Amino acid sequence: MSTPGISSSFAASTSAAGNRALRLVRLLLPIVVLVAGIGLWEAVVRVNDIKPYVLPAPSAILETLIRDWGVLSRSLLTTLLTTFEGFVAAAIGGVALALLFNLSRWLEYSLFPYAVVLQVTPVIAIAPLLLIYLSQPTAVVVCAWIVAFFPVLSNTTLGLNSVDRNLAGLFQLYRASPLQTLCFLKLPAALPFILGGLRIAGGLSLIGAVVAEIAAGSAGAGSGLAYRIAESGYRLNIPRMFAALLLLSAAGIVIYGLLALISHLVLRRWHESALGKEN
Repeated sequence: MSTPGISSSFAASTSAAGNRALRLVRLLLPIVVLVAGIGLWEAVVRVNDIKPYVLPAPSAILETLIRDWGVLSRSLLTTLLTTFEGFVAAAIGGVALALLFNLSRWLEYSLFPYAVVLQVTPVIAIAPLLLIYLSQPTAVVVCAWIVAFFPVLSNTTLGLNSVDRNLAGLFQLYRASPLQTLCFLKLPAALPFILGGLRIAGGLSLIGAVVAEIAAGSAGAGSGLAYRIAESGYRLNIPRMFAALLLLSAAGIVIYGLLALISHLVLRRWHESALGKEN
Protein backbone atom coordinates (compact mmCIF):
# COMPACT_ATOMS: atom_id res chain seq x y z
CA MET A 1 0.00 0.00 0.00
CA SER A 2 1.54 3.30 -1.11
CA THR A 3 1.67 6.32 1.12
CA PRO A 4 0.32 9.73 0.01
CA GLY A 5 3.80 11.26 0.12
CA ILE A 6 5.28 8.65 -2.20
CA SER A 7 2.34 8.95 -4.58
CA SER A 8 2.61 12.74 -4.80
CA SER A 9 6.40 12.53 -5.30
CA PHE A 10 5.95 9.97 -8.08
CA ALA A 11 3.29 12.14 -9.76
CA ALA A 12 5.52 15.20 -9.57
CA SER A 13 8.50 13.37 -11.09
CA THR A 14 6.29 11.93 -13.82
CA SER A 15 4.92 15.38 -14.62
CA ALA A 16 8.43 16.87 -14.75
CA ALA A 17 9.60 14.08 -17.07
CA GLY A 18 6.58 14.65 -19.28
CA ASN A 19 7.30 18.38 -19.48
CA ARG A 20 10.94 17.73 -20.41
CA ALA A 21 9.87 15.29 -23.11
CA LEU A 22 7.37 17.79 -24.49
CA ARG A 23 10.01 20.54 -24.61
CA LEU A 24 12.39 18.15 -26.40
CA VAL A 25 9.73 17.25 -28.97
CA ARG A 26 8.93 20.94 -29.56
CA LEU A 27 12.63 21.58 -30.13
CA LEU A 28 13.26 18.60 -32.41
CA LEU A 29 10.17 18.78 -34.63
CA PRO A 30 11.09 22.06 -36.40
CA ILE A 31 14.66 20.78 -36.89
CA VAL A 32 13.39 17.53 -38.45
CA VAL A 33 11.07 19.47 -40.77
CA LEU A 34 13.92 21.82 -41.76
CA VAL A 35 16.34 18.97 -42.51
CA ALA A 36 13.68 17.11 -44.49
CA GLY A 37 12.83 20.22 -46.51
CA ILE A 38 16.48 20.94 -47.32
CA GLY A 39 17.05 17.32 -48.32
CA LEU A 40 14.00 17.33 -50.59
CA TRP A 41 15.10 20.63 -52.14
CA GLU A 42 18.60 19.28 -52.84
CA ALA A 43 17.19 16.08 -54.33
CA VAL A 44 14.74 17.91 -56.63
CA VAL A 45 17.48 20.19 -57.97
CA ARG A 46 19.93 17.33 -58.59
CA VAL A 47 17.42 14.88 -60.11
CA ASN A 48 15.96 17.47 -62.49
CA ASP A 49 19.36 19.09 -63.20
CA ILE A 50 17.98 22.57 -62.49
CA LYS A 51 20.45 25.33 -63.33
CA PRO A 52 21.73 27.53 -60.46
CA TYR A 53 20.38 30.71 -62.07
CA VAL A 54 16.88 29.16 -61.95
CA LEU A 55 16.94 27.45 -58.55
CA PRO A 56 20.23 26.83 -56.73
CA ALA A 57 20.66 23.79 -54.52
CA PRO A 58 21.20 24.32 -50.77
CA SER A 59 24.77 23.07 -51.19
CA ALA A 60 25.41 25.77 -53.83
CA ILE A 61 23.93 28.42 -51.53
CA LEU A 62 26.17 27.29 -48.66
CA GLU A 63 29.20 27.32 -50.96
CA THR A 64 28.38 30.84 -52.12
CA LEU A 65 27.84 31.99 -48.53
CA ILE A 66 31.31 30.74 -47.57
CA ARG A 67 33.00 32.10 -50.71
CA ASP A 68 31.38 35.56 -50.55
CA TRP A 69 31.39 35.85 -46.75
CA GLY A 70 33.66 38.90 -46.81
CA VAL A 71 31.24 40.98 -48.88
CA LEU A 72 28.06 39.60 -47.33
CA SER A 73 29.27 40.01 -43.74
CA ARG A 74 30.09 43.70 -44.28
CA SER A 75 26.67 44.24 -45.83
CA LEU A 76 25.06 42.37 -42.94
CA LEU A 77 26.78 44.65 -40.41
CA THR A 78 25.57 47.71 -42.33
CA THR A 79 21.97 46.48 -42.30
CA LEU A 80 22.13 45.49 -38.63
CA LEU A 81 23.53 48.89 -37.65
CA THR A 82 20.69 50.63 -39.48
CA THR A 83 18.17 48.28 -37.88
CA PHE A 84 19.57 48.93 -34.41
CA GLU A 85 19.51 52.71 -34.83
CA GLY A 86 15.93 52.67 -36.12
CA PHE A 87 14.82 50.30 -33.35
CA VAL A 88 16.38 52.39 -30.56
CA ALA A 89 14.82 55.56 -31.95
CA ALA A 90 11.42 53.86 -32.21
CA ALA A 91 11.66 52.40 -28.69
CA ILE A 92 12.63 55.68 -27.04
CA GLY A 93 10.28 57.83 -29.11
CA GLY A 94 7.31 55.45 -28.85
CA VAL A 95 7.52 54.98 -25.08
CA ALA A 96 8.19 58.67 -24.41
CA LEU A 97 5.29 59.85 -26.58
CA ALA A 98 2.94 57.28 -24.99
CA LEU A 99 3.88 58.61 -21.55
CA LEU A 100 3.09 62.14 -22.70
CA PHE A 101 -0.22 60.92 -24.13
CA ASN A 102 -1.08 59.39 -20.77
CA LEU A 103 -0.32 62.62 -18.94
CA SER A 104 -2.25 64.79 -21.41
CA ARG A 105 -5.38 63.55 -23.17
CA TRP A 106 -5.44 66.67 -25.32
CA LEU A 107 -1.99 65.82 -26.64
CA GLU A 108 -3.12 62.28 -27.42
CA TYR A 109 -6.23 63.48 -29.25
CA SER A 110 -4.09 65.92 -31.25
CA LEU A 111 -1.19 63.68 -32.31
CA PHE A 112 -2.31 60.05 -32.25
CA PRO A 113 -4.22 60.26 -35.58
CA TYR A 114 -1.01 61.41 -37.29
CA ALA A 115 0.83 58.43 -35.86
CA VAL A 116 -1.84 56.21 -37.42
CA VAL A 117 -1.41 57.99 -40.77
CA LEU A 118 2.34 57.44 -40.54
CA GLN A 119 1.77 53.75 -39.88
CA VAL A 120 -0.66 53.06 -42.72
CA THR A 121 1.39 54.93 -45.35
CA PRO A 122 3.59 52.39 -47.20
CA VAL A 123 7.25 53.00 -46.36
CA ILE A 124 8.24 52.16 -49.94
CA ALA A 125 6.32 55.28 -50.99
CA ILE A 126 7.98 57.46 -48.35
CA ALA A 127 11.55 56.27 -48.93
CA PRO A 128 12.18 58.11 -52.25
CA LEU A 129 11.00 61.40 -50.71
CA LEU A 130 13.23 60.95 -47.68
CA LEU A 131 16.19 60.22 -49.93
CA ILE A 132 15.62 63.58 -51.64
CA TYR A 133 15.55 65.66 -48.46
CA LEU A 134 17.93 63.65 -46.23
CA SER A 135 21.31 62.04 -46.66
CA GLN A 136 21.24 58.39 -47.65
CA PRO A 137 22.23 56.87 -44.26
CA THR A 138 19.83 59.15 -42.36
CA ALA A 139 16.95 58.38 -44.72
CA VAL A 140 17.44 54.64 -44.29
CA VAL A 141 17.41 54.97 -40.49
CA VAL A 142 14.28 57.13 -40.63
CA CYS A 143 12.51 54.48 -42.72
CA ALA A 144 13.40 51.82 -40.15
CA TRP A 145 12.11 54.14 -37.41
CA ILE A 146 8.82 54.85 -39.20
CA VAL A 147 7.97 51.15 -39.53
CA ALA A 148 8.92 50.25 -35.95
CA PHE A 149 7.56 53.33 -34.16
CA PHE A 150 3.81 52.70 -34.17
CA PRO A 151 3.77 49.23 -32.53
CA VAL A 152 5.77 50.59 -29.58
CA LEU A 153 3.52 53.66 -29.28
CA SER A 154 0.22 51.78 -29.58
CA ASN A 155 1.19 48.92 -27.26
CA THR A 156 2.56 51.27 -24.61
CA THR A 157 -0.54 53.46 -24.82
CA LEU A 158 -2.77 50.38 -24.49
CA GLY A 159 -0.78 49.15 -21.49
CA LEU A 160 -0.94 52.49 -19.70
CA ASN A 161 -4.69 52.64 -20.25
CA SER A 162 -5.27 49.04 -19.06
CA VAL A 163 -4.54 49.58 -15.37
CA ASP A 164 -6.88 47.87 -12.93
CA ARG A 165 -9.54 50.36 -11.83
CA ASN A 166 -9.47 49.15 -8.25
CA LEU A 167 -5.75 49.80 -7.98
CA ALA A 168 -6.17 53.20 -9.63
CA GLY A 169 -8.88 54.02 -7.10
CA LEU A 170 -6.59 52.96 -4.27
CA PHE A 171 -3.89 55.32 -5.50
CA GLN A 172 -6.45 58.12 -5.66
CA LEU A 173 -7.62 57.27 -2.15
CA TYR A 174 -4.08 57.74 -0.84
CA ARG A 175 -3.76 60.96 -2.86
CA ALA A 176 -0.87 59.81 -5.03
CA SER A 177 0.37 62.39 -7.50
CA PRO A 178 0.04 61.74 -11.26
CA LEU A 179 3.79 61.12 -11.44
CA GLN A 180 3.66 58.60 -8.57
CA THR A 181 0.72 56.82 -10.18
CA LEU A 182 2.58 56.68 -13.46
CA CYS A 183 5.84 55.35 -11.99
CA PHE A 184 4.48 52.90 -9.40
CA LEU A 185 1.25 51.69 -11.00
CA LYS A 186 0.88 52.37 -14.70
CA LEU A 187 4.42 51.64 -15.89
CA PRO A 188 4.71 48.25 -14.12
CA ALA A 189 1.26 47.29 -15.41
CA ALA A 190 2.17 48.37 -18.94
CA LEU A 191 5.57 46.63 -18.99
CA PRO A 192 4.30 43.41 -20.67
CA PHE A 193 2.61 45.52 -23.36
CA ILE A 194 5.79 47.56 -23.87
CA LEU A 195 7.93 44.46 -24.23
CA GLY A 196 5.41 42.97 -26.66
CA GLY A 197 5.59 46.12 -28.78
CA LEU A 198 9.38 45.98 -28.74
CA ARG A 199 9.36 42.38 -29.97
CA ILE A 200 7.20 43.44 -32.92
CA ALA A 201 9.28 46.55 -33.56
CA GLY A 202 12.53 44.57 -33.72
CA GLY A 203 11.47 42.64 -36.81
CA LEU A 204 9.73 45.62 -38.39
CA SER A 205 12.84 47.80 -38.05
CA LEU A 206 14.76 45.19 -40.06
CA ILE A 207 12.02 45.24 -42.72
CA GLY A 208 12.10 49.05 -42.85
CA ALA A 209 15.89 49.06 -43.24
CA VAL A 210 15.70 46.54 -46.09
CA VAL A 211 12.99 48.49 -47.91
CA ALA A 212 14.93 51.74 -47.58
CA GLU A 213 18.16 50.12 -48.79
CA ILE A 214 16.39 48.80 -51.87
CA ALA A 215 14.93 52.26 -52.56
CA ALA A 216 18.34 53.88 -52.04
CA GLY A 217 20.11 51.40 -54.31
CA SER A 218 23.54 52.79 -53.46
CA ALA A 219 26.63 50.70 -54.21
CA GLY A 220 29.93 50.76 -52.37
CA ALA A 221 31.43 49.59 -49.12
CA GLY A 222 28.46 50.81 -47.11
CA SER A 223 25.88 48.82 -49.04
CA GLY A 224 23.48 46.70 -47.02
CA LEU A 225 22.19 43.21 -47.70
CA ALA A 226 19.15 44.53 -49.55
CA TYR A 227 21.39 46.08 -52.19
CA ARG A 228 23.32 42.81 -52.49
CA ILE A 229 20.04 40.99 -53.13
CA ALA A 230 19.04 43.45 -55.85
CA GLU A 231 22.53 43.37 -57.36
CA SER A 232 22.52 39.57 -57.42
CA GLY A 233 19.16 39.57 -59.17
CA TYR A 234 20.41 41.93 -61.89
CA ARG A 235 23.46 39.73 -62.48
CA LEU A 236 21.51 36.44 -62.25
CA ASN A 237 23.75 35.43 -59.35
CA ILE A 238 20.85 33.62 -57.70
CA PRO A 239 22.96 31.59 -55.22
CA ARG A 240 24.28 34.84 -53.73
CA MET A 241 20.73 36.21 -53.61
CA PHE A 242 19.61 33.18 -51.61
CA ALA A 243 22.68 33.47 -49.35
CA ALA A 244 21.84 37.12 -48.59
CA LEU A 245 18.21 36.17 -47.94
CA LEU A 246 19.40 33.46 -45.57
CA LEU A 247 21.47 35.99 -43.62
CA LEU A 248 18.51 38.37 -43.43
CA SER A 249 16.23 35.62 -42.14
CA ALA A 250 18.82 34.55 -39.58
CA ALA A 251 19.23 38.16 -38.44
CA GLY A 252 15.47 38.54 -37.99
CA ILE A 253 15.27 35.31 -35.98
CA VAL A 254 18.15 36.36 -33.73
CA ILE A 255 16.61 39.81 -33.15
CA TYR A 256 13.25 38.33 -32.19
CA GLY A 257 14.89 35.65 -30.03
CA LEU A 258 16.95 38.19 -28.09
CA LEU A 259 13.96 40.45 -27.46
CA ALA A 260 11.81 37.47 -26.44
CA LEU A 261 14.55 36.33 -24.03
CA ILE A 262 14.79 39.81 -22.50
CA SER A 263 11.01 39.91 -22.10
CA HIS A 264 11.00 36.50 -20.42
CA LEU A 265 13.81 37.42 -18.04
CA VAL A 266 12.05 40.63 -17.02
CA LEU A 267 8.61 39.08 -16.54
CA ARG A 268 9.34 35.53 -15.42
CA ARG A 269 9.06 36.13 -11.67
CA TRP A 270 5.79 38.01 -11.55
CA HIS A 271 3.72 38.08 -14.77
CA GLU A 272 1.34 35.32 -15.77
CA SER A 273 2.52 35.22 -19.39
CA ALA A 274 5.99 34.16 -18.27
CA LEU A 275 5.02 32.16 -15.18
CA GLY A 276 2.94 29.83 -17.31
CA LYS A 277 6.01 28.82 -19.32
CA GLU A 278 7.88 27.63 -16.24
CA ASN A 279 5.04 25.76 -14.52
